[in-house]
Amino acid sequence: MKQILYLLVVLFFIGCGNSKNSPEFIKAVTGNYLFNANETIGVSFVENEMFVRWRGRENIKPLKVNDSTFYVQDMNEKFIFKITPAIHIELAEKREHEGETIKFPKMVLGQKTPKEYFDNDQFDKALEGYLSIQKNNPKSRSIRETDLNRLGYLALTKKEYNKAIKIFKLNTILHPKSSNTFDSLGEAYHRNKDSVNAIVSFKKALELNPKSTRAKKYINEQILE
Repeated sequence: MKQILYLLVVLFFIGCGNSKNSPEFIKAVTGNYLFNANETIGVSFVENEMFVRWRGRENIKPLKVNDSTFYVQDMNEKFIFKITPAIHIELAEKREHEGETIKFPKMVLGQKTPKEYFDNDQFDKALEGYLSIQKNNPKSRSIRETDLNRLGYLALTKKEYNKAIKIFKLNTILHPKSSNTFDSLGEAYHRNKDSVNAIVSFKKALELNPKSTRAKKYINEQILE
């Protein structure tokens, strides 16, 4: 019922947003926006009409509410295009994310998603992208601690130790107060036969959680050797 009312409100305001998009607005907002670590939102215009690309759908036509706001029915979200301090899409507040400000920053020409950078071994650029997502959309699954931890252990099971280390290292930076992230990183270093970095990670895990049994066990074993 609430979704129907929401749509009716949007349709009511469409009458206020029938003016053509200005050339300056079209030039400013055309391009790709960082949706999450794996996906982008594309915005383009054909004969002054906006079209959105998202998750394989190329020609999503949003409903114009006003000069800067568009309702995207496929996502059930209102896009508010902001020009300052940098061009980005801001989601209009609704019950599902009440009290939160969710933003999708515009990507510069040639910019890749964080996962693409990560897969290309460009860790610093990948980290920059993940941190941007954490800042603008903190509930995104792509930066969730448990999801990243799962990806790290998947790499460990495949004996892709360097990849696992990078994933767990990323997780420690995104979630520096989590003992579990450092514990996982320590295990990855241990499996890669890097005892020096393993003990550093386990000590950090123990510092954050003095009850960490695995960290205690590993550190004690290293001391006894």
